[in-house]
Amino acid sequence: MSDSGLITDVHQHLWPPALIEALRGRAAQPSLREWRLSLCGEPDYDVLPADHDIDRRARQARDDGVEVAIVSLSSALGIEQQAPDEAAPLLDAYHEGALQLPAPFRAWAAAGLSDVDPDALARELDRGFVGLQLPATALLDEHGYAHVAPLLDVLEARGQALFVHPGPATPSRGVVPGWWPAIVDYVQQMHAAWYGFRVFGRPRHPQLRVCFAMLAGLAPLHSERFAARAGERSVLDEQCFLEISSYGTRAIDAVVRVLGIDVLVNGSDRPYAEPVAPDLGDAVMHALRNSNPDRLLHSKEVSDDLALSARAQP
Repeated sequence: MSDSGLITDVHQHLWPPALIEALRGRAAQPSLREWRLSLCGEPDYDVLPADHDIDRRARQARDDGVEVAIVSLSSALGIEQQAPDEAAPLLDAYHEGALQLPAPFRAWAAAGLSDVDPDALARELDRGFVGLQLPATALLDEHGYAHVAPLLDVLEARGQALFVHPGPATPSRGVVPGWWPAIVDYVQQMHAAWYGFRVFGRPRHPQLRVCFAMLAGLAPLHSERFAARAGERSVLDEQCFLEISSYGTRAIDAVVRVLGIDVLVNGSDRPYAEPVAPDLGDAVMHALRNSNPDRLLHSKEVSDDLALSARAQP
């Protein structure tokens, strides 16, 4: 990025009005009744309207000092896995609304998985999306990577990044606490996706830059067990990043000790979590918030566009 140094948050969620209305128009999950969200695999819960107030969120980002806040269609909603005729109106509503968000917001594109369409992804990237988000549940094994390979080929060819986010939770037998999906399902998904990428993703896509949400469920901390069971040492992949949302100083420091600081990036998961400021010094904060996101999003076209957007903020 020509003016590297933009303070970036690579992981936020903000529903545009068109997506809210599209969710309210659905009878099946995912659906929204007024502000009560119903998802497969998770208890219904009430969404706070303020969390998706665009002006409020823009002020909040500026108050946080964030110059670029990258939002995504949360894969936990399960939209990508819907049948094409079900997914298309929701994806269109998200894409159209995301492109209308004011500074400091930018967005990751989304893609339907029932009918993989690389040309549709290319069109969305042409319109200004910084890369593609996919659910971890689509990236767990050889079959998953073969299925989404046309999408990843587009990203790799264009030098744009993949963001791996937790997908839908698995329905539980019986009642579970409301926090269960975020603490159990999401962590397990991200852990599996981290190793799935190493075994199946990286050999297929040697130049792809990828970022795993929530420190990949702390999967890198299992490197000693991996060495003991697989007979291989963990190899640093400089194009494989992790964002830090929902974790604090101890977890971030532990991952830094395994992978180093250069592959960790700032992400907050707003409005579902607060930004993290680990007590690891100014140099670490600069790496997390400035230089490392710059390398994650380092294709010249994307980086220059982000810089222009940030300068346009009021």
